Amino acid sequence: MSRAETRPVSAPIVIEKIVSGGQTGADRAALDVALELGIPAGGWVPRGRRAEDGRIPDRYEGLREADSDAYRTRTELNVVDSDATLVLAFGPPTGGTALTVEMARGHARPLLILDLEQQPRAEAAASLRRWLAEVRPRVLNVAGPRLSGEPRIATATAAILRAALSGAR
Repeated sequence: MSRAETRPVSAPIVIEKIVSGGQTGADRAALDVALELGIPAGGWVPRGRRAEDGRIPDRYEGLREADSDAYRTRTELNVVDSDATLVLAFGPPTGGTALTVEMARGHARPLLILDLEQQPRAEAAASLRRWLAEVRPRVLNVAGPRLSGEPRIATATAAILRAALSGAR
């Protein structure tokens, strides 16, 4: 028997849904990539579909409004309703992104933080793919800074998710 035949075959990564809070930046990039790759998208958003740029567009059909317009409420609901949380940031998480980390830890949910100042995109995508293969979440919560706080985050989030998730259905 050849060496290749003796290696265990790893099961493909199956993401049934990507959720986020619908904010500009990492959240919307995750929803856009999910829709692009044919992965159902959703998550909790503040009452009124509130975001920094106004109302979250209706094209994100899978989003549900929380009973509160507080960002904190939707952040916790998304952490609790997901199997695992991915946080992307340039440097240490701050603000609402740090709150997501705190809540994922507080609810003992698997958490991966990708610091894009420390890891190039290709390396971050490979790290994400390895983590997904290990954790095997069906519902993945994706969070990170809003666009006004980090103008690079949407492009980086989309590129990393595309690279890690292409073929992950």
